[in-house]
Amino acid sequence: MTTALRRIGFIMIIAVIWEVTSRFSGLPEFMFPPLSQILKTFVTGIINVQITAAIGVSLGRILIGFSIAIILGTIMGYLIWKFKFVEDTLGFLVTALQSIPSIVWFPLAIIWFGLNNFAILFIVTIGATWTMTVSATSGFKNVPKLYQRVAWTFGSTGFHFVRTVIMPASIPQLLSGLRIAWAFSWRALMAGELLGAGGGLGKLLETGRSLGQMDLVISVMIVIAIIGTIMDNVVFVRLERSIETKWGTNK
Repeated sequence: MTTALRRIGFIMIIAVIWEVTSRFSGLPEFMFPPLSQILKTFVTGIINVQITAAIGVSLGRILIGFSIAIILGTIMGYLIWKFKFVEDTLGFLVTALQSIPSIVWFPLAIIWFGLNNFAILFIVTIGATWTMTVSATSGFKNVPKLYQRVAWTFGSTGFHFVRTVIMPASIPQLLSGLRIAWAFSWRALMAGELLGAGGGLGKLLETGRSLGQMDLVISVMIVIAIIGTIMDNVVFVRLERSIETKWGTNK
């Protein structure tokens, strides 16, 4: 409770400073709108579904792209861990590709798919796949050899070995990979929607910029920050606790 109160108090202090500074700065509202105007625009956007519709579009895209990235990353991580040849080839390539910002892929995505939803989904998937692959590979490699030898002694092989030994022991690393991959894919989504077409929070940001409505721009930025905070501090934390309890990895 103390932590929550501190955070609420800190946000309130920032809100008061913003409101006072905006009103006495002498800058026009379209450049530095007061927080009261931003909140009014935010509430209006929720009521007339302008913001809520954009949220739905963005969440739908990231759900698809992030799910694909998790599957691809986990599979490639397993193959890199399991086979030396794959590690020397695909593993080397993944390490190189991870250093490329996902938005750099957008021009290529436009050429391949056009300026549409598929291009945005592509960079969202790319934004998370390499990070998930590296995290999965690291998690599988760090499974204690003792665990593996004991499992082999009791006759565990194949899928049973992976399901009962490798996956539970890799959970902490996989969860860390999920959180980082989410952050990369969320940023890639916003960048793709800013440059692309078809709605979403990023497109709404661009609309606010083109119309000179900084209150709308900041309202959307607040929504983006809220969603990111909820995903990281609520969804992933609860997922981590649930999986650790299920697999018996919590301390």
